[in-house]
Amino acid sequence: MELTLHPVATQCFVSNRAFAECDRVVSYLVREASGEITRRDLLEAADGKFLPPAFVFCRWVVEFKHRKAEENPDRTLKLTAENLFLTLADPVNEPNTANTPLLQFLALMLERKKLIKPRGFTEDGLRQIYEHMKSHQLYEVPVGTLDETFFRNIQAHLGVLVGQRVATEAAPANATA
Repeated sequence: MELTLHPVATQCFVSNRAFAECDRVVSYLVREASGEITRRDLLEAADGKFLPPAFVFCRWVVEFKHRKAEENPDRTLKLTAENLFLTLADPVNEPNTANTPLLQFLALMLERKKLIKPRGFTEDGLRQIYEHMKSHQLYEVPVGTLDETFFRNIQAHLGVLVGQRVATEAAPANATA
């Protein structure tokens, strides 16, 4: 799964203040009322003033770093399942329950692709520990119930995210005479 998104903005969406090196930037992946999937970046201090659209796919916080001239912007525009997982599961990000279903699904998908490997559970048993095979970094993902409802909900979210239309109405029942 690949998405093409804009790189981190250079100024706050709320205050229009330019980001400075090492500012904490909150990023939202949202679906606008028009149906467009966009990224909104804002200073962490302005997060309380941001009114997100009705649907937020996920939210994360990173330190702002100016792009170097030699960086390939086309490469950084690709948001893959792997780097979305790494961003959302990064231990420096505060846990966000709204991200949990997407994080659990990405972990399942990356485990199947052998990009991450399960390494057990935390002592309290509430989080699964995964090792990222390239970096050997450990990530914790909340344990959840991967039942039919979970997959139906995540299918609807991912379908919209990758540009597929998901039926919102049930098929009409056959009339009996």
